[in-house]
Amino acid sequence: MRVALVHDWLIAMRGGERVLEQLALMFPDAEIFTLLCRRDALSPILRERVIHTSPLSRLPGARRFYRHALPFFPALVERFDLRGFDLVISSSHCVAKGVRVPADVPHLCYCHTPMRYLYDQSAAYSDRFSPLVRAGFGLVRPRLQRWDRRTAQRVTAFVANSEHVRARIRTLYGRDADVVHPPVDVDRFVARNEREDYYVTTAALVPYKRVDLIVQAFNTLGRRLVVIGSGPEQKALQRSAAPNITFTGWIPDDQVADLLSRARAFVFAGVEDFGIALVEAQAAGAPVIAYARGGALETVVHGESGVLFGEQTTEALAGAVIASEQHTFSPAALRRHAQSFGAEHFRAAMYDRIERACHGNLQPAGSL
Repeated sequence: MRVALVHDWLIAMRGGERVLEQLALMFPDAEIFTLLCRRDALSPILRERVIHTSPLSRLPGARRFYRHALPFFPALVERFDLRGFDLVISSSHCVAKGVRVPADVPHLCYCHTPMRYLYDQSAAYSDRFSPLVRAGFGLVRPRLQRWDRRTAQRVTAFVANSEHVRARIRTLYGRDADVVHPPVDVDRFVARNEREDYYVTTAALVPYKRVDLIVQAFNTLGRRLVVIGSGPEQKALQRSAAPNITFTGWIPDDQVADLLSRARAFVFAGVEDFGIALVEAQAAGAPVIAYARGGALETVVHGESGVLFGEQTTEALAGAVIASEQHTFSPAALRRHAQSFGAEHFRAAMYDRIERACHGNLQPAGSL
């Protein structure tokens, strides 16, 4: 069976790319289609595959400025020629689900989330733009929303990465979805019993991750905080941070694993669709302090594997940090909880969904 894997873009190994990696392991001869690719940033499993890219990848500076080409993404993804394939699996958080698939070919979409910047978090993103770009985005946003909803009806079946995303798919697209939690490589973490007196957060430094809230809380608390990650908010966050807060930028996976294995706790203040980083922290024996919305409700057991706080405020987060210090968490128990999200569980569940799609048990263009 010839399989095509469609992913939005490949410029780093983050959560979505880890899903694609597992899909590639499931189908060793599958070809990959993506708008933009940086091979040297990929894992060996993905780097060695046949990867088809869009004309965007040939433009100078595309790796830095590709987000500005968002209005053209639909036309670019629809240009991919998928004739001759027996199965199409899209791994989509932007436009990958909008590919044109030949008639009678099943298209299974693993949806990380419907586009945040088109819907509930559009203000958080557009606030970063200049007034001119913001005005332009306001003009194209309705057209992109219409395309996004229309192309959702092309998909044979949706698989959501969490119940939170399943609800968003139902609300925005009128489609139901099965839930298969994304794979977490728990084996690369060690859960040490000895913990040091610092906290960690790791995230792309973009508005919806709410690292600004974490920085404000730790400015008040005076506890040591290590911020792992980079992004457009990094400079502003560094300017606002007290000396007890350290920024590492993006660092290799083994260094992230080492920091997590020694940290007192992992902190997250955003609304994550699933939150692989939250599970990785538990695999490393670090309890999680997280905002009680989104995927955190599916991965963190309050009082057992972490502490959840109910309001997205500096005071509530700081209170949760203090509350966590009153608990005794077992690194071994945290790791056992994380193992239920391992890659083998993901592959088994996805095989089941794919088999059902290929045998016609899931019908295209279904609505609720």
